Amino acid sequence: MILKNELLFYNPSKFREIKRYYDIFDKEILTITEYIINEGLVNDQFGVDIVIDISSLYNLSSSQFQAERIINLFDNTFTFIADIKYKKEFTEDFRFCFDEFIDFDEFISKDEDSKKVLIKKEHKKIIDLDVKELNLFFEKFNNSLYGHNKFKDDFKEAVDSFRVFNKLGEHKILSLFLMGDSGVGKTEVARAIHKSLGGENKLAKVNFGNYSSDNSLNSLIGSPRGYIGSEDGEIFIRVDGSDTGVILIDEFEKSNSTLFNYFLDVLENGKMVSSLSHEIDLNGFIIIFTSNISKEGFKEVISPELRSRLDYKGYFSILKATDKLRYVEFRINSIVNKFNKFYPDALDDDFKFDVLIEIDVNKYKNMRDLNKRIKQVFVEKLMYKMY
Repeated sequence: MILKNELLFYNPSKFREIKRYYDIFDKEILTITEYIINEGLVNDQFGVDIVIDISSLYNLSSSQFQAERIINLFDNTFTFIADIKYKKEFTEDFRFCFDEFIDFDEFISKDEDSKKVLIKKEHKKIIDLDVKELNLFFEKFNNSLYGHNKFKDDFKEAVDSFRVFNKLGEHKILSLFLMGDSGVGKTEVARAIHKSLGGENKLAKVNFGNYSSDNSLNSLIGSPRGYIGSEDGEIFIRVDGSDTGVILIDEFEKSNSTLFNYFLDVLENGKMVSSLSHEIDLNGFIIIFTSNISKEGFKEVISPELRSRLDYKGYFSILKATDKLRYVEFRINSIVNKFNKFYPDALDDDFKFDVLIEIDVNKYKNMRDLNKRIKQVFVEKLMYKMY
């Protein structure tokens, strides 16, 4: 029996950092389950930079002899890692398979250059703002969201309470459930929070209109261990790619009880866990659930257990004409300013006024339709001006 160099134990909550580390060396992480299903893959990949996660051997129903036989199909060109929760068992059971058993943090601490890659990307979170920064946040947020003044007041109270009890370890995630017709500004709440926190990357958004099938949980959090091609699902990718502690779950009511129960667990424990037990700590995050259901439909669709875990439940009504007019003015100014960056001073205040007077805000209940009208009139006036 040829002893392998070492078995590295990793913490599932740091799996993404480990993946980034091996990406430096163009090494792919695969589960040993794939090789159990098809042992011929081992010979196909000799000499290829592959990292094998052997965590699933803990659940192997056969004997220790069988587990050792599988490990010894590989030579020393492969790297082996395992979930640290199996450290005690694996250190004993596989003592004849590996030279050393090392924690990954200890292993990486010796490599200063690679360690820089593992500096954890921090999400900007509302719990981390000082008083001055918090006041600036609310100023930006209130200016970004038109109308819904009661919600703005309620949101500030919810944030103040959240910051206090989060520090006491009693409140990990601030959850908002916003109801109302399409286009009344529910999703804009999440975008406004994201931008007001200084977000530069995309907001972490998942549309549950795409998650109504029986296989929806696998799509969201990744396939269960043992499935070829297992990987983290969409929500892990979205959160990992964002730079703020804000998650938007749009059209929440269109999913199913399996996903509702998953988010019940998320809100209770303050973390997301993938099907491969990889974790993202959501302490300090804000999760906004949006839905087109009515107030009555809310109790019919959302379980009492989940309702009790939601910090805020609110209904968004259609904006008043004055708020819609303020939005139109803001939107026209924004478009003109962007256009003038490419063509300096091409459009002036007279042009803005010409666009504004062509838009009757009373005709539009849906803000998306209003925005389409703004774009339409802008282009019409621009073409007239140019030609």
